[in-house]
Amino acid sequence: MSEYRPPLEDIEFTLHHVADLPAVAKLDGFQHLDPDTVSGILSEAGRFFSEVIAPLNRIGDQQGSVLDENGQVRTPDGFKEAYRKFVEAGWAGAHIPEEYGGGGLPYTVGIVLQEMFKSANMAFSLCPLLTQAAIEALIQHGSEEQRELYLEKLVTGEWAGTMCLTEPHAGSDVGALSTKAVRQDDGTYRITGTKIFITWGDQDLTENIIHLVLARTPGAAPGTKGISMFVVPKYLVNPDGTLGERNDIKIVSLEHKLGIHASPTCVVSFGDSGEGAVGYLIGEEQSGMRYMFTMMNSARIGVGVEGLAITERVYQQSVAYALERVQGREVGAPPTQSTPIVRHPDVRRMLMTMRAYREALRGLLYLTARYLDEERHADTPEERKQAGEMVALLTPITKAWSTDVGVEMASLGIQVHGGVGYIEETGAAQHYRDVRIAPIYEGTNGIQAIDLVMRKLPMGGGEVVERLIAQIDETAAELLQSPALEDFAACLDDGVEAVSEAVDILLSRLQGSPNDALAGATPFLRLFGTVIGGGLLGKAALAAQRQLAAGSGDSPFLEAKIATARFYGEQILPSALGLVDSVKATSEVLFAIPDADLAR
Repeated sequence: MSEYRPPLEDIEFTLHHVADLPAVAKLDGFQHLDPDTVSGILSEAGRFFSEVIAPLNRIGDQQGSVLDENGQVRTPDGFKEAYRKFVEAGWAGAHIPEEYGGGGLPYTVGIVLQEMFKSANMAFSLCPLLTQAAIEALIQHGSEEQRELYLEKLVTGEWAGTMCLTEPHAGSDVGALSTKAVRQDDGTYRITGTKIFITWGDQDLTENIIHLVLARTPGAAPGTKGISMFVVPKYLVNPDGTLGERNDIKIVSLEHKLGIHASPTCVVSFGDSGEGAVGYLIGEEQSGMRYMFTMMNSARIGVGVEGLAITERVYQQSVAYALERVQGREVGAPPTQSTPIVRHPDVRRMLMTMRAYREALRGLLYLTARYLDEERHADTPEERKQAGEMVALLTPITKAWSTDVGVEMASLGIQVHGGVGYIEETGAAQHYRDVRIAPIYEGTNGIQAIDLVMRKLPMGGGEVVERLIAQIDETAAELLQSPALEDFAACLDDGVEAVSEAVDILLSRLQGSPNDALAGATPFLRLFGTVIGGGLLGKAALAAQRQLAAGSGDSPFLEAKIATARFYGEQILPSALGLVDSVKATSEVLFAIPDADLAR
């Protein structure tokens, strides 16, 4: 397996020219963020994740986390030492506000740290990801007492957090959960029930784990309206912050998974041994679903990063293999000469596909992060509102399109390796096995498509989506002024027209024929993601052209930026146009075969 090299040059280019980091640095609280400071932070982070975390990726896959005879999860060799270094270096809370003990970096920089961690070791990275989601929920919805008691050590990474949502009979249908929470005379609650698919539900990296658990109080409304959220620590925490007795939480088993073997996916039982596990209500009863989405949206963006991170790792490994693997001969070569496979057009097509998608995904994720920073720190309420609308619109696309693409690129990586890619020793197969979960957890990608069409397109009467389309259209118009990018501009313009047509169709169907709108949701998300990616590559190409014209920057890197955008326009954007007919199609053919006849 090839080593991971953080692509710092492309990361910094994307931060500055696509995500507009200079604009983020003008937001309240980030004025100290000069380019040299950011470069220094990213360089040190890249060194840490490539040297300390990445070497454990293979070990984690081979050993996996295990449940010992005492009901304690044990992580693979080296994980405890690496996690200790991660905490000591301060990376856990780098983008958490300083008032809660974090580093105060904008999320636009924090998402880069996530990318590096996930590229280095996706399974390992899930522990801090869930902790950050718990931190977000407590910051926004926890009481002052809860924030004082739990946040400091969650932010440092000394403690970890989880999300406990799913139950055996209630997968994506969270409203069907049956875990109970009964209020006690002292104001605490007793929690009883079983949760499944709990990522990092137990481990030996931290001295405590803060579970955020969804449960239903007696007499609560049915469905999602009656759900409440509770803090349920593995070890109870005394008022002075010291640890008390072990809570009534039991790890029943670990799932045997396709990938991310180092990440323990737990079946967790609350209250098996007595009156119930001790829990503490977050906010108000029956408001848990609203609080949950604070966690879910943070986690969904983080999962979207996994699609980018694996694409980056797969691309690096595939290029390294294609440069050294000699097989066949390129057209025009002497009969006795063998050629590295990188010279074969079809292999080159696969590599360029990975390269183009990784740059499009990086642009999308960093842009979403910038909007999140603006939602929290922009000067005026209107600016914060508009940024928040963009975050809401882009989150399902960021999660679903990025992870679908990540799976496809991991599969292409195996293909580049040929037969040895199907053999575990090369490591190519691990990337595919690891990333295959990403389109499933934190809301399946089908659910993301439904959310996009049913909830996000109608925002502001369609004004929010039109605002985003207009931004892409402006990029296409600017590209038309460049002779070298005219063809790309035409492809992007066609993509904008396709998205606009699809939006009109779906909005018109939402009221009268919602099933028809749902039938087109997944192809629409793919269409929209592909066109957004084209617009962001267009922005990158224009920035590269400006630098070349000014005689600044590294010419080969900048010329490669332009070539990558042209490839995306010629080879990837046209696929978006073919999705319009899928969006137009109704649900009739989906149900043309009776249910009972599907098995025939």
